Amino acid sequence: MKKLVALLMTLVMVLAAVSFAGAESVDAANIVESPEFQVMTLGNYKYGEDYTSLYEKYGKDITIADVTEDEETGFAYITVDGEQHELGLDFLTMAMVYNTTPAGDYETEDDVYAAWWRLYITRWNYLLPEVPLYSNEYYDLYNAQIKGVAENPTNPFWGPASALIDWSSEKEDGSIILGSSTELSGQFRVPSFGKSSPGASDNDIGGLTTGLDTVTNTKEGGYVWNDTVVDSYEETIDEAGNLTFTIKIKDDLKFSDGSAVTAKDYIAFSLASLSPVYTEAASRESSGLTTLGWKDAYQKYTGPDSTEGTKELAGIHLIDDYTFSYTVTADYANYFYKITYAAFSASPAAAWLGEGVEIKDDGNGCYLSDEFYAKDADGKYIQAAAIRKLCTDTSEENYAAYPWSGPYYVESFDNSDSTATLKKNEYFKGNYEGATPKIDTVIYKKIVSATQIEDFKAGGLDVIAAITGGADTDNALKLADESEGKYVYTHYSRAGYGKLGFRADYGPAQFVSVRQAIALCMDRAQFAKDFTGGYGGVVDGPYYTGSWMYKAAVDQGMLLDSYATSADAAIEVLEADGWIYNADGTPYAGEGVRYKAIPADKINENDKNYKSVDGTYKTEEVNGVYLMPLVINWYGTADNPFTDLLQTGLKANENVAKAGMVVYNTIGDFAPMLDELYQQAAYGFYSGSPMYCAFNFATGFNSAVYDFAFNMTIDPAMYDDYSQYYIKDYADILWLNK
Repeated sequence: MKKLVALLMTLVMVLAAVSFAGAESVDAANIVESPEFQVMTLGNYKYGEDYTSLYEKYGKDITIADVTEDEETGFAYITVDGEQHELGLDFLTMAMVYNTTPAGDYETEDDVYAAWWRLYITRWNYLLPEVPLYSNEYYDLYNAQIKGVAENPTNPFWGPASALIDWSSEKEDGSIILGSSTELSGQFRVPSFGKSSPGASDNDIGGLTTGLDTVTNTKEGGYVWNDTVVDSYEETIDEAGNLTFTIKIKDDLKFSDGSAVTAKDYIAFSLASLSPVYTEAASRESSGLTTLGWKDAYQKYTGPDSTEGTKELAGIHLIDDYTFSYTVTADYANYFYKITYAAFSASPAAAWLGEGVEIKDDGNGCYLSDEFYAKDADGKYIQAAAIRKLCTDTSEENYAAYPWSGPYYVESFDNSDSTATLKKNEYFKGNYEGATPKIDTVIYKKIVSATQIEDFKAGGLDVIAAITGGADTDNALKLADESEGKYVYTHYSRAGYGKLGFRADYGPAQFVSVRQAIALCMDRAQFAKDFTGGYGGVVDGPYYTGSWMYKAAVDQGMLLDSYATSADAAIEVLEADGWIYNADGTPYAGEGVRYKAIPADKINENDKNYKSVDGTYKTEEVNGVYLMPLVINWYGTADNPFTDLLQTGLKANENVAKAGMVVYNTIGDFAPMLDELYQQAAYGFYSGSPMYCAFNFATGFNSAVYDFAFNMTIDPAMYDDYSQYYIKDYADILWLNK
């Protein structure tokens, strides 16, 4: 409860001269001012002139040795020019990946990263931008004819599509059938082509068919240089601070058709994808922010007649047939995961550039011959159409037009039943451990969760991955245990959780006290037990307990608040934050819905118009101030047992009512829910008027990269596109000229 005590102290910045119980009708003179009020006013000021982020001003010069910690709360501080500053989410997430130079008592970059990570998790646990509600166990069920599973199991970082390279099949046709409830689009060469978020199934097949990576992720969730592919590498930093990787690949690598792989096949995609040709093909710009010479030069070059930019991409050099280099700008050179900048995959150069287009380098960086920029009669890039076809055409002829570099290649895709057939690439030299595929055919298909067990028993599926929940897990284990060895299973803890998320800049959910009160009202441990059937638990922050940084942070002494269930604690937090009124501004007497007073010069139009879904409760104006109701409008997805359990775990929770809070909910499809979260018509459903501030869905931490840099920004230029929780941490605000 130490952080709750800190909240009580922090929130009460200006208190009425009389007690809550004896307060007079609300007016501007007796408002309890929340720290969030300064965040609410940011729209009235200009970023970079009136205020900036603490990290933008001081962060790049700070080391972990400059940080002090409060022993009671775990909060972090720096002191600059005699003034102490509390560190917020933006500062901590940026420092976590860009300020990892060893300093003080921290001897390695990993030690420093873990320290910043611990401080971030501690801050997150206090601000609680979402409430984790369950973290479940996953079970993978297998046909026992698939061998090697026990010796080479899956885990959160290493799913069946990755693990099967170590497996074999004793089935008559030497195949394995994988399934996923995610739709397959057939877009396998670049699953992200034209999309902001590719499907998991497309990504799986992309990983199976694209390979020979220079840097690759490991089974343990890390990154390593791929010794099967890389002959040698070197890292250098120039006087300007730019970081260059020089990579020499081995001279015996081959594509699936037996043709030789050269350095050009590693850099061609980058040269194409960072050009305006690819932007036209995909209808969206690739990100080359880290690439030297991209933003102000190569990105602007449109062909031989271009009046802007340069045709050379300064960040990429072709040194010889098997050697190339890649340069990262100084701003990104200190990145903790900088090894990922050197991650290149082999892909046929002609596929992206067109036949006859040459890659040249006169010393100023690689460039493409003029044919690449050729246009048709309508002024469209000819190669853009070719790239679009390459990425989206699902015909066998298109898949066969160019070879593949992964352990498998795509033979066919059936749109009618969403099934892809992959064949073993006999020329694949091996993954980072030297493993080559032993299974001849991989069939990947869309499955229906409700019928997957029957499909499995009928032989239409060899693996059911990520089974979870009490009943489903019980059924799967029973099937395996009673199969007399026909079926087997493995299991692992989920790297992620189901959650109640918030639009943390709108309605009551923008206040720390409300988010904490919701957590205090819920019995999260019981919720997790009920939902998972005992096959899971609950975590207190955005982490996976099996990750290396979690273990390191615990060793460093990380302590988190578990928000033990207590309606009284929820009430105490709410009262300290000024949720002490009725709708008419009179003191709250312990019944009905609480209201919070917000000054007229702080509140925005969306919050002025905030109301319950049915209109029963709404923001009221009284004596020149606005009173916001403690009403949570929650959007849940349909046909979802998680949503169903929240009906009792949240909406009908007696602690919620006791705290003076009311929860309304709407049940609908996932895409409309995302539009409400984004407050924009990304999928065409948003009405233009915000309504919901709480949402239930899930999140995962199964990437080898744990990086939330820019996701907690207070910079308006990046906020809408990068925000993870739509949260603006008041500690990140640095007022200028005040």
